[in-house]
Amino acid sequence: MKDDAKPRDLEDRTFRFAELVRGFVKQLPRTISNTEDVRQLVRSSGSVAANWIEADEALSRKDFLMRVKICRKE
Repeated sequence: MKDDAKPRDLEDRTFRFAELVRGFVKQLPRTISNTEDVRQLVRSSGSVAANWIEADEALSRKDFLMRVKICRKE
């Protein structure tokens, strides 16, 4: 596997994760208690992919590590 294939693979996997989360929440019952939890879950799942893309394009190692930590928090 080429070195540049790994970051791309992680980008694809995080994007796919966000898609799977969206599919999952569509199956949940629509209740008042689920509404905010579903919104937060969808936002967080997409945020992981977005933050990984930002990390992949980081200007420095310090910036990269900070953005990866954000991904892990999400």
